[in-house]
Amino acid sequence: MTEIRETRAFPSISVAPVTWSVYGSYLVIVVLIVLAPGPDTMVMLKNALSGGFRGGLLASLGIFTGNAVQGSAAALGLGVLIARSQPVFLALKWAGAAYLVFLGFQALRGAWRGNYDVVEQAQRRKGGGFRRFREGFLSNITNPKVLVLYLSVLPQFLDPVRTTTWDALALAYTVAVLGVVWLLVLLAFVHRVRAWLARRRVRRTLDGVTGTALLGFGAALALES
Repeated sequence: MTEIRETRAFPSISVAPVTWSVYGSYLVIVVLIVLAPGPDTMVMLKNALSGGFRGGLLASLGIFTGNAVQGSAAALGLGVLIARSQPVFLALKWAGAAYLVFLGFQALRGAWRGNYDVVEQAQRRKGGGFRRFREGFLSNITNPKVLVLYLSVLPQFLDPVRTTTWDALALAYTVAVLGVVWLLVLLAFVHRVRAWLARRRVRRTLDGVTGTALLGFGAALALES
């Protein structure tokens, strides 16, 4: 796996401590990464469709928490240990793939049945709020590609001699913050068109697309060598 090989030894590059100029260049890369649709986006949309604004918000907070945990691990050096331990990395990869496939099947099942009122009432009785937060958190924390992203990008903007752990944490948390801001922008848009999205045919179509995308992300993660 190309990404894993790149994380085995951080490149020795000579850069200044994190300045506003360096941070600006980093922001450009992070924004491009954040805007690219991925599993986090699909999980947020799945929960926004089934749980409204609150459901999407809780899933987004779960994703943010997972992102912050993975960013902290990378900044503090724990991420390298995980990436170097092939059994741990593979276990994380397969757990993440299985969980995305599970969420995908859930969305497809909802699209097939179309009985949203009954399902949502049952979810409220079971404490759907924590479940939505958990879905966001687990979908992110079990995705090793997020950790690989941190380990691939962060070293390019850090000098191991002159920059501090706080610099690394600041860069890592930038990804988490911008990621959740983008999810909240999407959530606000979904909330504004909620009346149209509430139509049964539209809802079933979106659930089908979301479920298929989650299955695709899960399969791609599992098959990546």
